[in-house]
Amino acid sequence: MDYEIMMNGNVKIGMYAPEFEADSTMGKISLNQYRGKWVVLFSHPGDFTPVCTTEMIAFSKANTYFERLNTCLIGLSVDSNASHLAWAYDIYCKTGIKIPFPIIADRNGAIARKYGMISNDVSTTETVRNVFIIDDKGVVRLILVYPLNIGRCIPEILRCIEALQTSEESKGSTPANWVPCEPIIVGPPKTFAELEARNAEINKNRNGMSWYLSFKEPKKCITAGQTDCECDRIKKIDK
Repeated sequence: MDYEIMMNGNVKIGMYAPEFEADSTMGKISLNQYRGKWVVLFSHPGDFTPVCTTEMIAFSKANTYFERLNTCLIGLSVDSNASHLAWAYDIYCKTGIKIPFPIIADRNGAIARKYGMISNDVSTTETVRNVFIIDDKGVVRLILVYPLNIGRCIPEILRCIEALQTSEESKGSTPANWVPCEPIIVGPPKTFAELEARNAEINKNRNGMSWYLSFKEPKKCITAGQTDCECDRIKKIDK
């Protein structure tokens, strides 16, 4: 059996995210404590590196927008907690930006292996840039993987959460290049009678191309600019 397949986890969309407990820059945390909120768990290759530094700054600047989607950020690398703290302090000293979310110190790579964050063909020690979007029930809803030299697009990660939450709320799908508050795709008809009714509706309302592709307005406009919401963990730290 391939060593990487044997050692790395095989986390898939639709499964419950593997539980963990770890030391972080905000103390001991566990995934279970975030139940009831959405989570973006992301890995970075190493502290005091250029691309990762730009990402930490970008995630920190966008943190409020994630919180407005009832979403908490959690970073992770195999560096020590002392290294994380020193790096976070250096970023603060140079930019005035405080990192408002925990960064996990996964020194032995146990969590990284569990989530399949290490690609042995790239590095046997550093994590690549994984993003796991986990919903408020603990289910993995979306997975993104970036190479070591490519920084993540934070607005796209926000858009993915908005799309996931909108599709769930309004019972539909989002089309290509969808952005918040735009129409979503209606579920396909399941009987011939429903097919005929759908085509009649399209002819009347001009809201689609054919019975298998029609649109409706979402029940609710879910966007990062909607309402304020803070992560419980951040509230506790601030107090």
